[in-house]
Amino acid sequence: MRSQKCQLRGGESSVAWRNAALWSCAVVVALVFLHLCTAQTAEPPNRSRTIQVASMGDGNGAAALRQNIVDRLNRSQGMKVVDNSSAADLVLRGSSSVWPTGTISMSPHSKSASETIYQGYLSVELADKSGRILWSYLVTPSHFRTVSITDDLADQVVFRLLNAIRGGATGSSSFAAASTHSQVALHAAGSTLAAPLYRMWFQSADMSVAYDAIGSEAGIDELAEGKVDFAGSDMPLNDQSTPAGLRVIQLPTVVGGVVPIYNLPALGRTLKLTPQVLAGIYSGAIRKWNDPRILESNRGAHLPDAEIAAVHRSDGSGTTYVWTSFLSLASADWKASAGAGTRVTWPTGTGAEGNDDVAKLVEKTPNAIGYVELIYAVQHELSYAAVLNPAGEFIKADLTSIAAAASGTAVMNGRDFRFSILNAPNKDAYPIATFTWLLVPLQGVSKEKRSAIASLLNWALTSGQKECAALGYAPLPREVVASELHAVNAWKSGE
Repeated sequence: MRSQKCQLRGGESSVAWRNAALWSCAVVVALVFLHLCTAQTAEPPNRSRTIQVASMGDGNGAAALRQNIVDRLNRSQGMKVVDNSSAADLVLRGSSSVWPTGTISMSPHSKSASETIYQGYLSVELADKSGRILWSYLVTPSHFRTVSITDDLADQVVFRLLNAIRGGATGSSSFAAASTHSQVALHAAGSTLAAPLYRMWFQSADMSVAYDAIGSEAGIDELAEGKVDFAGSDMPLNDQSTPAGLRVIQLPTVVGGVVPIYNLPALGRTLKLTPQVLAGIYSGAIRKWNDPRILESNRGAHLPDAEIAAVHRSDGSGTTYVWTSFLSLASADWKASAGAGTRVTWPTGTGAEGNDDVAKLVEKTPNAIGYVELIYAVQHELSYAAVLNPAGEFIKADLTSIAAAASGTAVMNGRDFRFSILNAPNKDAYPIATFTWLLVPLQGVSKEKRSAIASLLNWALTSGQKECAALGYAPLPREVVASELHAVNAWKSGE
């Protein structure tokens, strides 16, 4: 009996062992099968990507910039540059220009020992085989570069590009589709600050949208009168500034930077300006470039003994609202006299209509200063100043410093997106940064147009965010986008 029991127990053990072995084999087979399935659907992490580097435009230095990018990508791991787009997984294309801004003496004892100072930009887009934009960026010269400007711009772009690819920019993702409403004609008007982006967006989204860049104030007026379907504004509306009878949802689209542009060809370095000096210039209290208050932040600079020609907007402008709001924060005198608004009574200076015309007037006027959105300074090849922020740092506007101003934005309410990021506390934040908004009416929109506008907004807040950086606008923080998408879908449903 005892041996029989032992034999029985031994049989049970054998069965248990066989069952365990079979289970282990099944697990192994399942894992192998899962691995094989995954290998068929997911991209191997070390697979070499092929990329074509297309033209970087026809600006000065474009050919050298393209070759520098090719050389750097050829030296990188996991990237193979090909000449034919049909053989490429990815295509990098762009626009660029490099221009001289003046000279700097290398020796106080020799006039011939001087070096030409260059400014420039490189704007790029990365697309897949279908032409879908996966990533974009705009770089300007590093603050303390030790290499040539073409090397510097190429270094920055390749660094950003490779980081974006490693971070999954070329992986599968959901892209909102707007082209299903391409036959619905929409009309919008307003912001000149964001006009270059909106025009590019509406074309990329393959929708029929006419956009009139007439300034934020005029765009809001046309929306209130029912002349347009939605409006662009660089100024969020409040109870006092909203026209009677108009109810809107205000949706931030991107983050931009308003920069002080200037025409001082002999300066040979980046001008540094404090908020108080900017308020002094536009109030007329500071009239000459060699004023001690300007020289204090620009020691050693050769600023001329010349009258400052201040240029401002003559139309009702959201850019002016941002600019004068910033001056009001800097100066109690400015706040008490001119104040903040889309229109103010300017103590001094000459007016021009729209960001583009301000840039053109500064461009042709020696010793002039003006204010425009960053992309207008870049496109007109104008110098723009570094501005002192609340952390005590002189910061020049670029994508990094503009994005830093928007980081940490708190979403308080699903339909209240009236954020101000002027004088953001971050050490690296550019102090004259702003959201720009699209204003969509809550009432009086047909079902067909409501659906089309909602699709366009969904596209802009997803796919469109990948395109904005090429024009110098920073994408929205993710938490803001998530809240906005919820608000857009609620608006579409008529909630």
